[in-house]
Parts: sequence; structure tokens; C-alpha cells
Amino acid sequence: MRFDTPEFYILVLVIAVNLLAFLIMLFDKLKSANGGDRRISEGLMFFLAAAFGSCGVYLGMFACRHKTQKWYFLVGIPLLMVQNMATAYLLYLWLK
Repeated sequence: MRFDTPEFYILVLVIAVNLLAFLIMLFDKLKSANGGDRRISEGLMFFLAAAFGSCGVYLGMFACRHKTQKWYFLVGIPLLMVQNMATAYLLYLWLK
């Protein structure tokens, strides 16, 4: 892969969003351990997952043991992973 193609920039963006999503899950877990602090909303976590960050959220869920008891995270995040892969594939086809 060349570094001046649109596919490269999309890959870099996806990696950055997933890293941000993982860090947000970690940060929220640390805030929940302290108790009482202003927490990160679940809506933001789902937004990041829908914006190509679902792998980062999913990895953060199990690496940090955070939000694993919420059924809507256990069902919703894998569904968003499928949606992310389908959208990325269609975007790849469109750019070719």
C-alpha cells in the first residue's frame, strides 16, 4: 500500500478512532473506580463505535472489564462491528 492513497488515510483514521475509543473506555473505567466523578456518557461510547471505533470499544470492554454487564453493549457493539466492516468494504469498493 502506498502512503499517498485514500485507502491509507482511511486506515490511519480508523486506527486513530479505535485508539481513542479504547482510551475513552479506559478513562471511564478509571473514573468509575474513583466514584462520584463526572463520567463519560454511554452515548459517546456508542457514537465512537458507530464512527469506526467499534473494535476499540469492544477491546476496551474486555481489557478493562468495563460495561460487560450491560446487555446493550454486549449485543450492540458486535453489531456495530459488522456495520463498520460492511461500510469500510463499500467505501473501499467506491474508492477503487
